[in-house]
Amino acid sequence: MWVLVMFQFRYIFYLLSLTRFQGDLSPNIFFSHPVRMESEPPFGEFVNSVFGNIVEQEETEAKFDVDECELPLIDLGHLNLGNLEHEECKRKICEASTEWGFFQIVNHGVSKEILSRIHREQVELFRQPFQIKTNEKLLNLSSGCYRWGTQTAITQKQFAWSEAFHIPLSTIFQLSEFEGLRSSLQEFAIKASDLAQQIAKILAENLGCKSTFFFKNCLPSSCYIRMNRYPACPVSSKVFGLIPHTDSDFLTVLHQDQVGGLQLLKDGKWIRVKPNPDALVINIGDLFQAWSNGVYKSLEHRVVANHEIERFSFAYFLCPSHDTVIQSCCEPSIYRKFSFREYRQQVEEDVKTTGDKVGLSRFRR
Repeated sequence: MWVLVMFQFRYIFYLLSLTRFQGDLSPNIFFSHPVRMESEPPFGEFVNSVFGNIVEQEETEAKFDVDECELPLIDLGHLNLGNLEHEECKRKICEASTEWGFFQIVNHGVSKEILSRIHREQVELFRQPFQIKTNEKLLNLSSGCYRWGTQTAITQKQFAWSEAFHIPLSTIFQLSEFEGLRSSLQEFAIKASDLAQQIAKILAENLGCKSTFFFKNCLPSSCYIRMNRYPACPVSSKVFGLIPHTDSDFLTVLHQDQVGGLQLLKDGKWIRVKPNPDALVINIGDLFQAWSNGVYKSLEHRVVANHEIERFSFAYFLCPSHDTVIQSCCEPSIYRKFSFREYRQQVEEDVKTTGDKVGLSRFRR
C-alpha cells in the first residue's frame, strides 16, 4: 500500500511540474493535460518526473537481445481447396494455437489496399497535436478513447512508451470528421470479424464443442479495434513500447508494419517475431485459454520500442459481452466459471493495486 501512496504522491508532483506550460498552479491541472501543440505525448517528462532519470538507472535495463523467429505460417486459401487440403489447414491452425498461441495467416481475404489505407490514415490521426488527441471530441467518441503511456505504472518497467486509440466497433460510424478512416475501419472490422469467427469455429470443433458460442456471444457491440503508435524511444533499451501482457479476449487479429518489435515468451525464453508483409498475426487470448481448458495458449508478449524509428499497428479483438459466462468446454476444468465482466474487473483491480495484470491464475480452481 505504501508503494502505491508514494507513487500517487510522485504522480501529483509530476502534474504540478507540468504547470510550467500553463504559467500558474490552476486546480484545473488535475483535470486537463498541459498545453502542448506538438503531436508527441510527454513520455520523457512523465517517466523522469515519476521514476527519476532513466538514463542513470542502469540497474533497470531490460534485456532485449533475443533470437528472431518466424511464426507458423498458414495459408487460409487451402480452406477453399479439396478435402485433404482443407483438413490439413484446420490441423495447422489447431496445432499452432496449442503449441504457440500465435501464428500468421496469408490469403486471409483482407486486401493490401485496405491495410495500406488504414496505415496512412492512422499516421495522419496520430500526427494531430497532443492536446487535440486528448480531447474526446476529436473522434466524437467517449472519454478514454485516446490513451498514452501507463498512468497506473508503479515502476519504470510498467510504463509503455506508446499511444493508442481504442475504438469499439459499435462507435466507428461516429468518426464523422475522419471519413476515410471511418470507411476503412468499417471494411477491416467486417473482414477481421469474419476471420476471427472462422478460426474460432475451427478451434471449437477441434475440441468437440459447439461453435455457435462465438456467433451468439461475440457481437460487434462487444468487439473493438485498437490503433497503436510506438514512437522512437531514446532509451529503448530501458523502456517497453508495450509492457509484457496477455490479451483479455478470445482472439486477436493484428496487422503490423515492417519495423518489428513484437516479442513472445515461449518456453521461458523471449523471441523476436520477424514481420511478414503479406501476413496478419493471430493470437489466442485469455478467454480462449480458459474456454479450451488450457488446450490453446494465451502467450505473454510485449513490444520493444525502436531507438530510431516509430512503429504502427492496429488490431481487432474478438470479445464477448460483459455478461457472457466463460466456462471450460471440457471437464475436469482447471478454471472456475466466471463472467467477462468479473474478469475485466479483476484485471483492472490488479493493475491498479500492483501495476501488473495477474490474469487467469486468479481463476484457477
